[in-house]
Amino acid sequence: MAGDASAAAAASSSVTTLDGTVDHAGKPAVRSKTGTWRACPFILGNECCERLAYYGMSSNLVNYMVDRLHQGNAAAANNVNNWSGTCYVMPLLGAFLADAYLGRYRTIAAFMALYIAGLTLLTMSAAVPGLRPPTDVNASPSGGQSAAFFVALYMIAVGTGGIKPCVSSFGADQFDDADPRESRAKGSYFNWFYLSINVGALVASSVLVWVQTNVGWGWGFGVPAVAMAVAVASFLAGSKLYRHQKAGGSPLTRMLQVLVAAWRKSGAALPPDASLLHEEAGSSASAIQGSRKLEHTDQFRWLDHAAVVVENNDDKAVSPWRLCTVTQVEELKGVVRLLPVWASGIVMAAVYSQMSTMFVLQGNTLDPRLGPSFKIPAASLSIFDTLAVILWAVAYDRVVVPLARRYTGRPRGFTQLQRMGIGLAVSVLAMLAAGTLEVARLRVAASHNMLDSTDFLPVSIFWQVPQYFIIGAAEVFTFVGQLEFFYDQSPDAMRSMGAALSLTSTALGSYLSAALVAVVTAVTTRNGAIGWIPDNLNRGHLDYFFWLLAALSVVNFLVYLGIAKWYKYKQTTTTTPTTEGAADAPQDSV
Repeated sequence: MAGDASAAAAASSSVTTLDGTVDHAGKPAVRSKTGTWRACPFILGNECCERLAYYGMSSNLVNYMVDRLHQGNAAAANNVNNWSGTCYVMPLLGAFLADAYLGRYRTIAAFMALYIAGLTLLTMSAAVPGLRPPTDVNASPSGGQSAAFFVALYMIAVGTGGIKPCVSSFGADQFDDADPRESRAKGSYFNWFYLSINVGALVASSVLVWVQTNVGWGWGFGVPAVAMAVAVASFLAGSKLYRHQKAGGSPLTRMLQVLVAAWRKSGAALPPDASLLHEEAGSSASAIQGSRKLEHTDQFRWLDHAAVVVENNDDKAVSPWRLCTVTQVEELKGVVRLLPVWASGIVMAAVYSQMSTMFVLQGNTLDPRLGPSFKIPAASLSIFDTLAVILWAVAYDRVVVPLARRYTGRPRGFTQLQRMGIGLAVSVLAMLAAGTLEVARLRVAASHNMLDSTDFLPVSIFWQVPQYFIIGAAEVFTFVGQLEFFYDQSPDAMRSMGAALSLTSTALGSYLSAALVAVVTAVTTRNGAIGWIPDNLNRGHLDYFFWLLAALSVVNFLVYLGIAKWYKYKQTTTTTPTTEGAADAPQDSV
């Protein structure tokens, strides 16, 4: 304990950071002049404005496709799901470039330029005569008009790919893991980061959706473009204060080297003592730039063959395709361990995606009046999800964690895996709430002889608030937990890839939702049946779709419990673990 205390004191008193970060000039980052909370406001401001831009153009997108591109409900929902899924797949490209070659700062700056170009074209497609689709419901948009719209959308999808995985990790890079005080502050950073996302979403789902509905789509898409320009300015303003983690080379190459070396030596005997496996001698830094050494683990032992030293490869210049370090092997093991946890987030992401599709379509049939003259757009109901996130984020830190700490004895109340698991369980309740409302809505439509009416049903749209509020609670537990978990548990030189991995679960959730809609539509419309999700929802059974998602969520949660029990947290060899996950490593993960 005395050694740990002295090491912590030494870390805090060091003039420069000990995690390998550098300043804007490429020199070791000076602790007193860079990073921490002096740099984070610029990053959080960037994230807030970028999310305002993203949600400002995406929250009401399904209605734009229905009203202006004249698509059916199912087609519009699928187009939104496919585009949203692409937005969460492209981070793999941005993360790879950041970790391997460009670094996070340059990747963010480059992809923001493409993002603004896409938003500009989107605004033009909604405002410029010739590019703007006809307002006549009997007239279809031309091929060029549709092309301009979808090209703009997918430019935005690629642009956001370089931003999503890098901004959260870049902000966390501003805190030195080797300094206990900075390491503790990093946990607060993730909460503030998610709050900044939701402040931007709050403005988008209220003000911008109202502008799109009541002023026009040109203004409704133009304001997000301006917000993105503000995001760029905020990010660049803090350039001299940032700490930068050096790019570590291609992580895909390193992982492939482990597989090839392990296969080549698969017949070699593994030593009984893991210390006999190959590792760089000397400092706590590994041979991988920007990465600390990792302790050996007993899982996936076959991969350890890559680090076995045999008589013909004890030369210092031996090829990494024949001999890898323990840290390089543990990098691959760590990624493999993350995959089941990553997969467990897909169904939750499918539930989350309903807010921009089925919840909006359901809300379009309900009474939106608030007072004698004001009507709240269905897409604006997501404001209650945002408010729920803000309230639950505060309640989690101030109420939930102190209560949980009394029973668990853990500084953060729950392990990261426990936190995510609670969110998965809560998400089931959101689908049950949505399904229950839909049953009541259909009964009202039938009892008032409004099954074929296009008027609003005499059911207030505010009955949707519980389902939005419950999803907000699930987000605080699962999505914030994912942010911290994937940053903390990813190898040091692959943290952008770790963030991208967590985001791809959201992508696959959108694709899963789109696939479910397609399958459900195909199956339930056989033999001329109207199906579960027709254009006239009063004649359909959207409630069945919500029950289906609830059932999938229950199964997913049960599988997750087994995954969390099996998972082992990452351990570095430099310091005594200071993060919640690492501190809990010797215990059961659940």
